Amino acid sequence: MKVTPKPRERIDSLVRRFKKMCEKDGLIKEIKRHSSYESPSEKRRRNNVKRERQGIKDKLVLKAQGRQRNSS
Repeated sequence: MKVTPKPRERIDSLVRRFKKMCEKDGLIKEIKRHSSYESPSEKRRRNNVKRERQGIKDKLVLKAQGRQRNSS
């Protein structure tokens, strides 16, 4: 990943821009996740929780869309 400095750009703003690019790319999360060993059961548990949360969000979105259609 490269960050080229803009003319007259300060170092701290360049570093901030680089950090934002890494964060947006998901690089920091990936490094933190691989920093320690995660057993297969922990992976399954994390994925199950992630799926449950996504399902709840999807239900809320569908419910909100249904309300919008009914009120129109």
